[in-house]
Amino acid sequence: MFKEGRKAANGVTDTLIGAGTEMNGHLKSIAGVRIEGAYHGDIESKGDIVIGEGGMAKSNITARDVTIAGKVYGDVHTKGKLIITATGQLHGNSLAAILLVQEGGILNGTSHMEREEPRQNHGAETAEVSASTGGNSSDRKKKQAG
Repeated sequence: MFKEGRKAANGVTDTLIGAGTEMNGHLKSIAGVRIEGAYHGDIESKGDIVIGEGGMAKSNITARDVTIAGKVYGDVHTKGKLIITATGQLHGNSLAAILLVQEGGILNGTSHMEREEPRQNHGAETAEVSASTGGNSSDRKKKQAG
């Protein structure tokens, strides 16, 4: 019934907290989560989090991408996009690479935008350094010794 080691797919909701449902606790997921009811407690996900129009979360949220169409009271940290729709409200601070607040959306708090540094190929960098020093390492050793 449950598959171990399954990877989260983009845009897939694996966990749903439906309308009329209230939950408390700490939610940790590797997949997508959608909240249409009420959730109290921190949320961590390697997938995407969606707070639906009828949803409310009193939570600090950490996820890949976050979309808020309902209400969030707490801080949001995402490595990707934070989208606050026209009906969405974030009452807390945000840290995201990309921030989109649609007309009518509310952000009450501070916003910080950070992008991950692109990974560099250290092997290519080393080759460029060797080439720019004029010669190979044995030539440099001979120059240092002599």
